Amino acid sequence: MEFDSVIKKRKSVRGFTKKKTSWKDVLEAIDATSNGPFAGNQNNLKFLIVENKEIIKEIAGFCEQLWINESSILVLVLSDDTHLENIYGERGRVYSRQQAGAAIVTLLFKLVDLGLSACWVGAYSDEIVKEKLKIPQHIQIEAIIPVGHENNSVQKRDRIKRSLESSLYWEEWNKTRRPTLFEEGKEDYNPPS
Repeated sequence: MEFDSVIKKRKSVRGFTKKKTSWKDVLEAIDATSNGPFAGNQNNLKFLIVENKEIIKEIAGFCEQLWINESSILVLVLSDDTHLENIYGERGRVYSRQQAGAAIVTLLFKLVDLGLSACWVGAYSDEIVKEKLKIPQHIQIEAIIPVGHENNSVQKRDRIKRSLESSLYWEEWNKTRRPTLFEEGKEDYNPPS
């Protein structure tokens, strides 16, 4: 699939069919995340795959989002900040969140590319999920990703796309127009490169 098509096709799916999801496809999607950006080329991410329907049901309860029950597989994206903090100090935690976000997006795009659907879930009880899945306390749960095949009969939310202009500033905060070649009062304006 072409990259622009994948971007346009990706959406948060909250309803899945009973069709089994291939764990091999999920592994392929997870593997794609290893090509992403990492601070100092230090990949601190781990992935925990859950296929057991009873555990998926419990985690759906911990998330207070029962639709998660319908997914075939859950992928928990996890990070261990320890090594990055040893290298970069406090900033290592920031880098860890950034690279986790980048990996989650890559994972979601690759799942779409493979014909699967998913949703990025960020609302859950960290402590309860960690206890249930025996995740050590120093490991961060970055996201829970329910994966499956979209149930097209589930009522969909309208996708709201913000205009590009509403998200952009030029040269400084709140400056919404790009400087023109001849800024008022400046004959030789050269925008920074």
